[in-house]
Amino acid sequence: MIHDKIKKSKYLCVTVTVLCTLAATSCLAAETSLRTRPNILFIMIDDLGWMDIHTQGNDKFVTPNLDRLAAQGTRFTDFYAAAPVCSPTRAACITGLAPARVKVTNHIPDRWSFYDAQPAPGATPDERIGRLWGPGRSRHVLDKQYRTIAQRLKAAGYRTAFIGKWHLAGPDYNSTDTSLFPESFGFDLNIAGNAMGGPGTFYAPINMPNYKKGKPGEYLPNLLAQEAVDYLDTVKDDTRPFFLCFWTYTVHWPIQATPDLYAHYTDARNADGSVKEPDIELRYRAMVEGMDLAVGRVLRALDQRNLASNTLVVFTSDNGQMPGASVADPLRAAKGYLYEGGIRVPMIMRWPGRIRAGAIESTPAISMDFAPTFLHAAGIDYAAQEFDGQSLLPVASGSGPLDRDALYWHYPHYCYHGMNDMGSVIRCGDYKYIHHYDNDDHELFNLKLDIRESVNLYSTKPAKAAELKAKLMAWLRETDAQLPRLYVDILAAELPGRKREASGL
Repeated sequence: MIHDKIKKSKYLCVTVTVLCTLAATSCLAAETSLRTRPNILFIMIDDLGWMDIHTQGNDKFVTPNLDRLAAQGTRFTDFYAAAPVCSPTRAACITGLAPARVKVTNHIPDRWSFYDAQPAPGATPDERIGRLWGPGRSRHVLDKQYRTIAQRLKAAGYRTAFIGKWHLAGPDYNSTDTSLFPESFGFDLNIAGNAMGGPGTFYAPINMPNYKKGKPGEYLPNLLAQEAVDYLDTVKDDTRPFFLCFWTYTVHWPIQATPDLYAHYTDARNADGSVKEPDIELRYRAMVEGMDLAVGRVLRALDQRNLASNTLVVFTSDNGQMPGASVADPLRAAKGYLYEGGIRVPMIMRWPGRIRAGAIESTPAISMDFAPTFLHAAGIDYAAQEFDGQSLLPVASGSGPLDRDALYWHYPHYCYHGMNDMGSVIRCGDYKYIHHYDNDDHELFNLKLDIRESVNLYSTKPAKAAELKAKLMAWLRETDAQLPRLYVDILAAELPGRKREASGL
């Protein structure tokens, strides 16, 4: 009897030992897997135009850190924001879904004032010409039914952090409702992400609902860059990879830089000898240089902490440049327009040893591609039909093309400046078709021959226009895209601000 108990005891000991060994091996394998997965640094600038960095070929801008990043990675020449304004693009980046699908299609909040025409010459601001059309329905928040890339990466063992502009948290810029902030969408840490579309000022003391920092005169881009550097200090020795969104508020309005940056662009001085603030175009160049310095600070921190070799870095913008601050030439128009100047933006990817260095890639790509790209890089399985985008690693590495023939946009709104036309767009190969909702001036361009979009081929190539229109309409139906409605049919309570009286139409 005792002998049997000893045998059972030995058996139990062996069994426990084997199970413990298996568990330890499993933990080691999981840790090894996490260690080999890349860190991901996703940098998104606000309102940076396609031609607003030196590496794009514009000598007016001083951006040595981005020049270096492009030399170390792949620069996409035909990369597009998902929308000509910020909130829809941000929703697309974080979900991998088209703005039309998530129903966030205008900058938040969409307002009645956007649907008033500009005053006629000599009229007062209240004497506006009534518009016939109002917007398609657009949400003021990102619906929680959509799973974010942060939630997916976090579930796979990533540490996640958000620093900067969120602008997906409702119409109240002063809101402190964290259920709408990044920390409720998969981010372990949120610094300065809230409902605000702009900081009001880039000079401290900064007074946001969830970010009140800085000594008087300190520059917000520098403050947020230091937050990113501090975050890298907390994760540099962690066995888990990190996903960091560094979505800066710069170079959004108000166009501001520091006096030492202004001194690079003007010799003018005030009576007290201080640098005189230059005009908006020079201020903007100074602001872009300040942005480059802030980004460079974060990139150097990766190098100094031995993190760069296993970090996928993505740099891009949420839409084209603000009208008046810069010129997108040779592209047409700017932020808020569906022409190339409003939606084509800079994009650079770097991942040493995995992405081509110094390469220039002309494959058309779009904001929805980021989410599947990050999952692909992390080795996390996903179904292609879960996203409206595709992984860009094959084209960035030079291993193969993308399996799609068209990109789509849907912007059934007027932008804050009210100067654009409501429309939807398809780019298929070299051709781009723009379908207008507020007029019949539909447009067809061959971007290979006419990047300026100066020659409308709609009348001379009716078969091509009809082909692209059919594809676009099918996509709009598939995404349940919300179309513009007659102004008089929209309830006054649907949008913030005051709706015009019916008699004013």
